[in-house]
Amino acid sequence: MKSVIRTAAGGPEVLQLVERPVPEPGPGEVRVRVHVSGVNPTDWRSRRRPLPPGVTEQVPHQDGAGVIDAVGPGVEPTRVGERVWIWEAAWQRPWGTAQQYTLVPERHAVVLPDHAPFDLGAALGIPALTAHRALTVHDGGPGHLAPGTLRGATVLVAGGAGAVGNAAVQLARWAGAQVISTVSSPAKAALASAAGAHQVVDYRTGDAATEIRALAPEGVDIVVEVAPGTNAALDVAIAAPGAVVAYYSGGEDEHLTVPVLSSLPANLRWQGVFVYTVPPAAKQRAVTDVAAAVDAGALRVGEEAGLALHRFPLERTADAHAALERGVVGKVLIDVP
Repeated sequence: MKSVIRTAAGGPEVLQLVERPVPEPGPGEVRVRVHVSGVNPTDWRSRRRPLPPGVTEQVPHQDGAGVIDAVGPGVEPTRVGERVWIWEAAWQRPWGTAQQYTLVPERHAVVLPDHAPFDLGAALGIPALTAHRALTVHDGGPGHLAPGTLRGATVLVAGGAGAVGNAAVQLARWAGAQVISTVSSPAKAALASAAGAHQVVDYRTGDAATEIRALAPEGVDIVVEVAPGTNAALDVAIAAPGAVVAYYSGGEDEHLTVPVLSSLPANLRWQGVFVYTVPPAAKQRAVTDVAAAVDAGALRVGEEAGLALHRFPLERTADAHAALERGVVGKVLIDVP
């Protein structure tokens, strides 16, 4: 089978297309014939770090979609033939989704309904599970998402044109929240609106805090934050009493400085979200809820859903990584032959 591997840390050039034997699933595992592999910023950042302990070569990418074609001992044979989406395929493991066949623990292969394209399946995983966690850490808020669970809440999604931002907008709308998104250009504003944001604020053309406060006079309950160091002052200015700022990203040298006396009276909480180490019970709730949202048609991809798709063939995986590192807006996908 065709596989993309790396044997060292480095730039996109460390990724190599090789031939490898088709693997056999072990106990509790399924083998998935991968149709589409999803690329996330975490994938190129991981590529720049050493391999996991005990791993001498690794196939990149956590997310993907395909069809189960074999199961290991302990897995129901009826799962063969299921269309599935994959999450965290390569976390502390050698098997990512940038190859024709991959192995994952059974629970990491989630049923993908017939009406949902493989492109959507490959775009879930890291972005959707991250967004779910950010939307469910508010004190007194719901621990899971479903229609109506966020009714009455106001959510601010920073960077609604990104993959996590797009998922957060769609999931928050599905759960009944009022959704505001900040963006940096008219083109990104169009994407955030297409995703379902009720209001969009371009922070480069005016006073974002004043605009958001006008839209949400009582303040914002949940902030899904992509740049906490840059946006801390804005988040404090627009936060409702008891709000949470759930931040999931940041630059290598980015630091978060919290204005203590401004945020203390509001009982404002800053919550880090690192999807890989989310508590297992919360992770399983996220997987269940995201699957339900997909089944309901509440999660979509493509320009019309605010998430443009950028496709690369498997042999150009290095180019896909380079495009994502340059900051291409939308979702980068690998078509696996």
